Amino acid sequence: MDINIAVLAGDGIGPEVIDQAIKVVDAVAGKFDHHINYTHAITGAHAIDEVGDPYPAETHDICMKSDAVLFGAIGHPKFDNDPSAKVRPEQGLLRMRKQLGLYANIRPTLVFPSLLHKSPLRKELIEHADFVCIRELTGGIYFGDKGRNETRDKAWDVCEYTKPEVKRIVKLAYEYAQKRRKKLTVIDKANVLETSRLWREVAQELEKVYTDVETEYLFVDAAAMRIIQWPEGFDVVVTENMFGDIISDEASVISGSMGLMPSASIGEHTSVFEPIHGSYPQAAGKNIANPLGTVLSAAMMFEYAFGLKEEAKLIEDVVNTSLVEGIVTEDIAESGKAYSTSEVGDWLAAQIK
Repeated sequence: MDINIAVLAGDGIGPEVIDQAIKVVDAVAGKFDHHINYTHAITGAHAIDEVGDPYPAETHDICMKSDAVLFGAIGHPKFDNDPSAKVRPEQGLLRMRKQLGLYANIRPTLVFPSLLHKSPLRKELIEHADFVCIRELTGGIYFGDKGRNETRDKAWDVCEYTKPEVKRIVKLAYEYAQKRRKKLTVIDKANVLETSRLWREVAQELEKVYTDVETEYLFVDAAAMRIIQWPEGFDVVVTENMFGDIISDEASVISGSMGLMPSASIGEHTSVFEPIHGSYPQAAGKNIANPLGTVLSAAMMFEYAFGLKEEAKLIEDVVNTSLVEGIVTEDIAESGKAYSTSEVGDWLAAQIK
């Protein structure tokens, strides 16, 4: 198969972890006789420095012409620490999601047997945890009207959703639940927020269609507690943009390291595959960042973008082997040797070959 991949390495540790994912993708392509064509493009703080735009039109054009996007991370302290900055790296990420129509972020919460002791939760609470968080990506408070008054002592951020926006994401979540253990949890704040009441109304309509799926409704604060108390009770979770941002990050630490978690953003055009972690600028250039989340995102790319499940499974198996054998970076290494980012990537690629 001929595959065209747009590579947006971004900022911080993004280029380092993307390099390791490319090593793995190339190894898989060689084993299964695929031809990969990479097109690199700039985004984030790097793009602001070069052209003044965190998501240039040329980058968008490359993404639209590609079969999938492999994305690293964006963000830089010089923007985080400057509240007055008019252009920010994160604006590029939001614009990419909007322009590519990426309305759904798929984040699996995975537990690795060899790392159960690394989790902040007790082993008996998490050893069978396996759920997927589906977060709406292109609506809500992140995209609503926002501003400050003239004296800048009042600010507002408007949360808006339309019924079609809600329906398409909840429908997708039901379809995922049908393929898994047939349970869907809808997370909202319908006792307070009008947008959440719309979400619940739409979900209740679809519940009558997907009668083979058990549906439960949780307020977001109760869901946050349940993820800690009983993560094994979830199968598929669906929620709006800001709640999904918070809940999926909370769920990610169950594994013991955010650096292990992959994600896929899917929608109307080219899908984007990226680790859930940020740009981690403190580690940039030190060759210590954990590349496994990005490598597992590449596995999701093979499966979700191209339907190549055998290739995806091979990557997942090799990652599991690296965890068992301790071929890992310092964030999850035990008392023995910690490997560098590039050493982990080289080892994974060699195992596949």
